[in-house]
Amino acid sequence: MTDLILKKGKERSLLRRHPWVYDTAVQKLTGKAVSGDTVRVCSYDGRFLAWAAYSKDSTLRARCWSFDESEQIDALWIEKKIKKALIARQSLFARTSAVRVIFGEADQLPGLVVDRYGDWFVTQFQAAGVEAFRDVIADVLMSVPGIKGIFDRSDAATRHREGLAERVELLRGQEPPQEIEVVEDGVRYGVDVRKGHKTGFYIDQRENRFLAQRLAREFKARTGRGMRALNCFCYTGGFSLALLAGGADEVISVDSSAEALAMAARNAARNGFDDSKAKWVQADVFEYLRKAREAGETFDLVILDPPKFASSHRHIDRAARAYKDINLNGLRLVTPGGDLLTFSCSGAMDVDLFQKVIAGAVIDSKREAWMIARLGAGADHPLMMTCPEGEYLKGLQLTLR
Repeated sequence: MTDLILKKGKERSLLRRHPWVYDTAVQKLTGKAVSGDTVRVCSYDGRFLAWAAYSKDSTLRARCWSFDESEQIDALWIEKKIKKALIARQSLFARTSAVRVIFGEADQLPGLVVDRYGDWFVTQFQAAGVEAFRDVIADVLMSVPGIKGIFDRSDAATRHREGLAERVELLRGQEPPQEIEVVEDGVRYGVDVRKGHKTGFYIDQRENRFLAQRLAREFKARTGRGMRALNCFCYTGGFSLALLAGGADEVISVDSSAEALAMAARNAARNGFDDSKAKWVQADVFEYLRKAREAGETFDLVILDPPKFASSHRHIDRAARAYKDINLNGLRLVTPGGDLLTFSCSGAMDVDLFQKVIAGAVIDSKREAWMIARLGAGADHPLMMTCPEGEYLKGLQLTLR
């Protein structure tokens, strides 16, 4: 077995069971290892720390499988972890057919993402370790009752950092249809697993879509009319459809992608929603918000769910300015008593910084706002408490006074 020896003092994070080892923490590698091999991570004085997947090309040099020296990382171990992850998500299928069934480090399968859409799994192998077990993982997933096929969307930027080529291909079984229809809290959505963002859909926003639906329903019960809402960076209409299902009278949805908007319109049609209540606008959201503000537009609810503005810590300052810009203009569009739901999916921006940026936008908007709730991903995206970096999605619900 090859040992990855850490520099003195660099063992502290692993003793706290943090699963990542960066290249700057490594003193030497004894023996030979290629990317994907399992290595024994040891402290400078030879103490066992963890079993980890080695990646020679990545600054994240090793991702820990286990901190138990008695365990053997093999096909049987991988199978047990997959089955454990599947069992943990079983209760979610009562309300949705779109579930993240494996969430990387949180399921002790670092770098592996698996989403289930109806009868298909969609995979992302984002690290060399899980790539080495690719066939094992595919065979276990294909054995799940009701699964017709597995489509691989291993095309994220993390593959390049791991020295791995992109893969977009059928991994096992039948080709998925052009659009897989899923149902979430009574709303139907079409998912394009071949070309859509991530694996085709933002599964992580399930609880927040349900919140939007509830807010629309409560607004109508309280005021006797359906709300007027603005959904920015709407993609294929996730929040928009939830609002229409909740009884909104008018939902304006803005995105820069004509293809995403076309699919959003198809999603509205598959639910039988009134065309007159949904308006799909192709535009740059930054410009749209400024023009809406200048035109004196107001909304009972504004949703800001932008793409990742900061891909690394080097981009934090630029991202903070972008988040402040859209939130400052978004706040000025909300009617008194209305709500703003605002999000960041930038893992490099932590919860505290995001809240400070939004607080700055509130101050500059000269509006009074209550923070009603902190928002995040659903139960199928659990946070490993020893790896806070897993909390990439964060959000706030503000009520304007």
